[in-house]
Amino acid sequence: MKRSLFLLVFAVLLVVAPLLFIHHSDFGGTDDQAEKTIQVIAPHYQPWMETIFEPPGGEVETLLFSVQAAVGAGIIGYIIGVYKGRENRREESK
Repeated sequence: MKRSLFLLVFAVLLVVAPLLFIHHSDFGGTDDQAEKTIQVIAPHYQPWMETIFEPPGGEVETLLFSVQAAVGAGIIGYIIGVYKGRENRREESK
């Protein structure tokens, strides 16, 4: 119980600390940063491949990213639950 409380407080600190110390931040994607860097290094570079799917707008792109994050969090939560359940069954059988 004490360990779970410590982990919960640590997780909350990990979420809250960046919000307290980073002000006026612009969280851009790595794609945009890579494109800007390429334009600086080689201004005449032409991409040799087009994307397969281009979302119709920024909101749809954000929605898809959020769904991806939610599915990933669900999978991680499921795996943690499976291991926790196995541990509980092991302790009960002793």
